[in-house]
Amino acid sequence: MNIQIFGKDKCFDTRKAERYFKERRIKYQKIDLPRYGMGPRELEGVVRCVGLDAVIDEKARDAELIKYLAYDEDKLQKLLENPSLIKTPVVRNGKQATVGYCPEVWKSWE
Repeated sequence: MNIQIFGKDKCFDTRKAERYFKERRIKYQKIDLPRYGMGPRELEGVVRCVGLDAVIDEKARDAELIKYLAYDEDKLQKLLENPSLIKTPVVRNGKQATVGYCPEVWKSWE
């Protein structure tokens, strides 16, 4: 397994995801989403797995603005420019991905 956790330091679900993998002694790489963001291919892969609407953090301050963008390409560009709009944690395992705390899915990866 090649686990990557994209998250925010103050996000409770990100910390729970880290704890999930630590308890099972599964190595993972944590990426600070607000600081480093996601690459275009990484984001497209996540969107392919879970859908664009699942990636958008409804609680983010500017999330309402994204809803008014007409094209998915524009929404993706806005997410790349402002990673704080991405719901966390984003957990990737190769071509598989989840958004949010999803231990039932991660269990199937083991």
